[in-house]
Amino acid sequence: MSETPDLGPVPERIEVAAAQVRRLVAEQFPRWADLAVRPVANGGWDNRTFHLGTDMVVRMPSAAEYAQAVEKEHRWLPVLAPQLPLPIPVPLAQGVPTPEYPHPWSVYRWLDGVPAAPDRIADPVRFALDLAGFLAALQRVDATDGPQPGVHNWYRGGTLRTYDKNTQVAFDELAGQVDVELAREIWTNSLEARWDRVDRWFHGDVAEGNLLLDDGRLSAVIDFGTCGVGDPACDLAVAWTLLDAEGRKAFRDRLAVDDPTWARGRGWALWKALATYRSTYDDPEDAAAAASAKHVLEEIFAEYQDR
Repeated sequence: MSETPDLGPVPERIEVAAAQVRRLVAEQFPRWADLAVRPVANGGWDNRTFHLGTDMVVRMPSAAEYAQAVEKEHRWLPVLAPQLPLPIPVPLAQGVPTPEYPHPWSVYRWLDGVPAAPDRIADPVRFALDLAGFLAALQRVDATDGPQPGVHNWYRGGTLRTYDKNTQVAFDELAGQVDVELAREIWTNSLEARWDRVDRWFHGDVAEGNLLLDDGRLSAVIDFGTCGVGDPACDLAVAWTLLDAEGRKAFRDRLAVDDPTWARGRGWALWKALATYRSTYDDPEDAAAAASAKHVLEEIFAEYQDR
């Protein structure tokens, strides 16, 4: 893989209606034709998501780039699921493109739970340990022939240098808004942190919306569209985006993360927070997203300075 692959333009996303999904299901899986179809609340960005009956979900990629994950998920999620300590989505059926909808799509079993959020987590340290245990198990899965970083997962598992140009632009645009000098130091530290080049499985988007809770405890991990094999440091970003200081320490200790890997994980968190803050800080309609990104940056800065 090139050190700085072309990330390309922002994907052109398409809308999908429940009536359209109902027709596709009836045409391709007539055994489910009588089941109700309704949108999932906050159904995600990469996919348009719909309930199918009471215990299934249909995921319709919202752009050609996201559709590249469909084959990967059908190939690998049944392999990963038995080796992990928490439920993950396992595909039940794969739909094919039609003149009405241009991409492959999937039917999964519905997994109950509410998305993780700091005020919903019953015990932050227990949550951190459970999440670390899940990621440790994922990293132990045989990575042979697993999907390497690429367009299918926006180069998760590859080098942070993929995002250096975007990050440098964010530094320029956010001067006066954040401590750019400190952010540059942290970014440089992340870029210089070496990886042992041993491929390991990673999820690629360990974020609030993909971590489900039952009664305040981690109960399932969903949305493996960005999964692959490579450098698992991208999965460590959650330490700054969701965990508190005590949980972050427990998380790191449970995973036995060395300093270079931790630095690369910090870099992944920094890149995403800068990108989000850059696109939201001056837009009143995105005030919540801006505040969240600013909080993550403050967590990164404080943890880096206290290390």
